[in-house]
Amino acid sequence: MKAAVFHKVGDIRYETKEDPKIEESRDVILRVTSTAICGSDLHIYDGFLPQLRNEVLGHEFMGIVEEVGSGVNNLKKGDRVVVPFTIACGNCYFCQHNLQMHCENSNPEYYGPDGGLLSEKGGGLFGYSDLYGGYDGGQAEYVRVPYGDYSLRHVPETLKDEQVLFLSDIFPTGWSSIEWGELKGGETVAIFGSGPVGLMAQKSAWIQGAGRVIAIDPVNYRLERARRVNNVETLNPHDVDVVEAIRSMTEGRGADLCVDAVGMEAERSVLDKAKAVINFEKGTTSVLEQCFQAVRRGGIVSVVGVYGAPTDNYPIGRIFDKGLTVRYGQSQVHKNIDHLLDLVVQGKVVLDDIVSHVLPLAEISRAYDIFKKKEDDCTKVILKP
Repeated sequence: MKAAVFHKVGDIRYETKEDPKIEESRDVILRVTSTAICGSDLHIYDGFLPQLRNEVLGHEFMGIVEEVGSGVNNLKKGDRVVVPFTIACGNCYFCQHNLQMHCENSNPEYYGPDGGLLSEKGGGLFGYSDLYGGYDGGQAEYVRVPYGDYSLRHVPETLKDEQVLFLSDIFPTGWSSIEWGELKGGETVAIFGSGPVGLMAQKSAWIQGAGRVIAIDPVNYRLERARRVNNVETLNPHDVDVVEAIRSMTEGRGADLCVDAVGMEAERSVLDKAKAVINFEKGTTSVLEQCFQAVRRGGIVSVVGVYGAPTDNYPIGRIFDKGLTVRYGQSQVHKNIDHLLDLVVQGKVVLDDIVSHVLPLAEISRAYDIFKKKEDDCTKVILKP
């Protein structure tokens, strides 16, 4: 098969690789019809997450069932399905408590309770390094899906791929970021980042009852798309002091919920870069720190942007003084995917209006380049094998 294979930092190639095979009784082999590049893929591509072995990247994908293992009774060849990015068995303690991203069985080599920097990680993820199971991802013509009988969701034939592909990750991730904010109705939600996840968080905020949604991003074309597709207010940190602006919009209090949909790869100053080198840090926590400042006392900060390393000068004093609740982590995709699919089917949310580019998988190197550099007003790239 053809696949997008990561070789080293900044080097991903379209090349031939062995077809995947059934290895366990609950496996499914999928022919990929659509896949996408996620900001998290850049963590490997840019070297923020170590990966020494060549690996097929990609954790946002869907397709057609080609083959099923002997233990799979609810799927058959020809079924059209979408794939949650977290690999979960469905039987362990965490899967039974709707915490499938912490599955005890999907990352046997590196799993553990500690959550260390390079050891004892969470459950398996598609195409996201050996630390998370070493599974080949979906930026390929075919992919092996472990525990396919538990994870895969049937997709109605009436819907195009582009309408449901983002149920694999970014819509459930955006949804979780707002769900963790415990909205009662009418709240002000400030969402830092108007990339794919930020755009999905904006959609989710309106559906879950926000009274006001403010999008923050340093790139004007992304803010323009946020206004156009999600009808939000926008702030550019190059133009205003974002924290002061949010306070002035909320009678001096701050937002009820702040969402960090950026993570460690936010824009960095020279001082940020120097500090990271001195303290052996990866990336920056500048957006996270702004969230803690911009949220009101007693408010909630929800973090779905990825942070992969310890950080110096964590503002524990501000968090304590303001009495904040902070939620971090990967999306609860399995918990929410059926409800979110219903929203799409009922026409209560549109997901494909964030797509800026649809390219053949053969153009993978160019696709990563324009996505990383935000060229050609790139917001979200879908790839067709």
